[in-house]
Amino acid sequence: MKFIEGGITAARGFKAGGVNAGIKAGRTKNDLALIASDVPCAAAGLFTRNKVKAAPVQLDIETVRKGSARAIIANSGNANACAPNDMENARKMQKLAAEALGISADEVLVGSTGVIGVEINIAAIEKGLPALAASLSDEAAGSDEAAKAIMTTDTKKKEQAAEFEIGGRTVKLGGISKGSGMIHPNMGTMLCYLTTDCAIDCVTLKKVLKEVCDVTFNRISVDGDTSTNDSLIILANGMAGNEPVIENTEGYAVFKEALLAVCTDLARRMAADGEGAKHLITCTVAGCESEEKAEILSKSVIGSSLTKAAVFGCDANWGRVLCALGYSGADFDPLKVDVDFVSSAGRIGVCRQGKGLVFDEDKALEILKQDEVIIDINMNEGEAAVTCWGCDLTYDYVKINGDYRT
Repeated sequence: MKFIEGGITAARGFKAGGVNAGIKAGRTKNDLALIASDVPCAAAGLFTRNKVKAAPVQLDIETVRKGSARAIIANSGNANACAPNDMENARKMQKLAAEALGISADEVLVGSTGVIGVEINIAAIEKGLPALAASLSDEAAGSDEAAKAIMTTDTKKKEQAAEFEIGGRTVKLGGISKGSGMIHPNMGTMLCYLTTDCAIDCVTLKKVLKEVCDVTFNRISVDGDTSTNDSLIILANGMAGNEPVIENTEGYAVFKEALLAVCTDLARRMAADGEGAKHLITCTVAGCESEEKAEILSKSVIGSSLTKAAVFGCDANWGRVLCALGYSGADFDPLKVDVDFVSSAGRIGVCRQGKGLVFDEDKALEILKQDEVIIDINMNEGEAAVTCWGCDLTYDYVKINGDYRT
């Protein structure tokens, strides 16, 4: 497997595009994206567990149940959640995209992200559809425009693609995602769309997507908030011509490895681009009795506001890490815990067997100044290890969210 260029259009038979439709007044960036396959696809999706689900999520859950789809239309600037005519407008988006592509409405999935509770500007979307359809391209530029169109407070677009072989056939898989705030997924991320030319049925596709999601998107957190619009969707059109991937085969393992690599990359990009963030926090908890327990502990650390604030201040306050472990709900012996801080500037031990070490504060400061800070924890009780990702908590997070709606 190797990473390649192309994002969502890397796989054969997929086109994408994006335009500025003027959905939210005053915005000049792309705000409407379209992804389409030349042929019908196996489809699978995972969605928010928030009890309050946006209309597009409700519609997509209904649409993806049949296991096939061919296109995705998505907008930024408005979540189309808890708003007047939300379901009617979601269905209108579905219908407009279908008409532009000459396909059935039930072959189209819909995504929205942005402000909650405000009616979406469906007239702008309708007016922008001809230009959107005309923007479709199977080149990398198409993926680029679509990736930018789903961004809200993101500062960087997020896309990745991979190439690998199954049964002697070259297979490609790519994706785009968005997510910067309101990130604490229980399924996937705010919006993530994946495409592949692999031949695989919808049941197998859903299984592998869930397995990968659980160890990637479900292991990131920016602010502890789970969105109303979280959607993780994959389309597989089979145009690579490989023998269909089935469970418990080498082909399944190869496909899963590639999907894992792409989703891990996208998840890390999201955590690093948390609203106002200056540091990506990677927390690895090793030496645990079970993977489940290691995940609970690691998630507690990346979710700790005090730990996040300490990393922002480049303060090697390991006590906050130990405290976060202690209130995680997992049972462990504090007198066995070791903690190191690691980055491209080196490694420094700060805690051994639950007690503080005398360490070089200047070296610790240099380590914590780097873009990615690794909190390396050993529970010294077993063999299981888990890595989760988060970001620091900065003044800008409050600024961004203090006036997000207005």
